[in-house]
Order: sequence, then C-alpha cells, then structure tokens
Amino acid sequence: MRLASRLGAAAYRGLFAPGVTVTRDISFGPGERRRLDVYRPRRPLAGAPVALFFYGGTWQEGDRGFYHFVGASLASRGIVTVTPDYRLYPEVCFPDFLRDCAAAVRFTRDNAAAWGGDPTRLFLIGQSAGAYNAAMLGLDRRWLGAEGLDPGTDLAGVIGLAGPYDFLPLRDETLRTIFGPEPLAQTQPIAHAGGESPPMLLLVGDKDRAVRPGNSFRLAKAIRAAGGAAEAKAYPGVGHVGILTALLPPLRHRAPVLEDIVGFIDQRTSAEPSRVAA
Repeated sequence: MRLASRLGAAAYRGLFAPGVTVTRDISFGPGERRRLDVYRPRRPLAGAPVALFFYGGTWQEGDRGFYHFVGASLASRGIVTVTPDYRLYPEVCFPDFLRDCAAAVRFTRDNAAAWGGDPTRLFLIGQSAGAYNAAMLGLDRRWLGAEGLDPGTDLAGVIGLAGPYDFLPLRDETLRTIFGPEPLAQTQPIAHAGGESPPMLLLVGDKDRAVRPGNSFRLAKAIRAAGGAAEAKAYPGVGHVGILTALLPPLRHRAPVLEDIVGFIDQRTSAEPSRVAA
C-alpha cells in the first residue's frame, strides 16, 4: 500500500479533491487506536449520506492515515466519510476489533448531523479485513446490538471490497490465534447470512489471489437465498490492492469502483446522483 499511501497524502493535501475538508484525530473511545478522521464536502448538500470506511491489513496492521484518498474520493462525491482506526492483533483478537468498529458506528451515528450528514443514511464500506468487519457488523446482530443499534434498520447498506467472508479452514497459525477460541464457523460472515440484513454490494477483482473472489459470490448467494438483497460483481484484470487504488483519480480507468459505490449509495438513499468535485 505504499503507492496508495503516497497518492493518498496528495489527495489529503487537496491535489485531487480541493472541495473536501478534513477533521482529524477525533476520539470515539479510550486509547490511540480508537480515533477517526472525518472527510466532508466543503459545500455539502443537506442531509448527505454518511459512510464509514474500515481498512484491511489481516487484522494485524493498518492506519487511517494511509487512506486519505478513500475519504477524499468519497467526500468529493457528496458523501460524508469517516475513517476510524481499530485495535489490532496482538493487542486484541476476535471479537474486540469488531467491538471497536461497532463503537465507531455508534459514534458516527450520534455525530453525523453535526458533520452535515444524515444518520439515517448510514453505510459501511470496507476493504479486505475491513470488508470482513463491515460485513460482520451488518450480518451478526451481536456487535451493533451491543451499541443499541440494529443493522437491519440502522444501516442503509454495506459495501465490501475484496472481502474474506467464507475463509475456513484457517491454515495460518496467526489467524488461528486471532479467531480462536470462538467456534470458528461463527466467525464467518456467511454463517450469519439472513434476510433482515442491510442490502450489500460485494465488489472484487477477478485477479485477486489474496482473497479469492468466490468469497463475495458465495456470501451474496447465501444472503439472497435467505431473502435478503445482495449483489456481487467482479472487475476483470483487477487484483486485491488494485480494487482499492482504483479510487485514485489517476487509476479510475482500471475499474469503476467509485462509480459503483456512489451508484449503490444513491440508489439506496433515493438521492440525485452525486456530482464529481475532483
């Protein structure tokens, strides 16, 4: 993600998204890993949709500072975007990182109006391990329920990029430590597929070798079988990192990731299509 980091820093400085303002380092809980940044359109429409973006890193690494380009890209399309950190292994294991993400959702919902957003138009977006986190919050009611929220009524939708949703058996010893001793089947988003979950859009590159595309298609199929709404889409020639860097202005020709995210959000909120500001 070094390229993404360098280009993301450029986006933060306003080279790619001059119409975006950023408020950094807001605490949503105790500790340095429970802080978030908020990206807002400089001239937001009233009641803008709100998205939380959870980054990946195999639940072992990651820093919201690397993902300026994600917040700036989405905010440039009229979406108030929140990028939280969350605790990682070895400090915590499953399910504590989900509890941190759920706390960030609660904090965002409580403060969205002050940021120019509509708390009833709240979306979760994640990439790789972050997509797992977003999917689990949307499917397994325990985590948002502990924060007094219901994913079926308090989330407008979930968008996953290259997410692991059905990845047993675990062959990596560190992942076995991260996800044990919980019954492993219950750590899988696909085990919680149901008809009352928020609508989901699961995007993946067909050249992804880190997380196989079948994860997205199996989860979408299971949700639909249970009576829910889910769509999976694969981009030809795109890999695991490429699906995220396609949000960068110089790389958007590689896959319409930004357009598909914005289209899903617009459709779910019955909003006029967001205008490009960068």
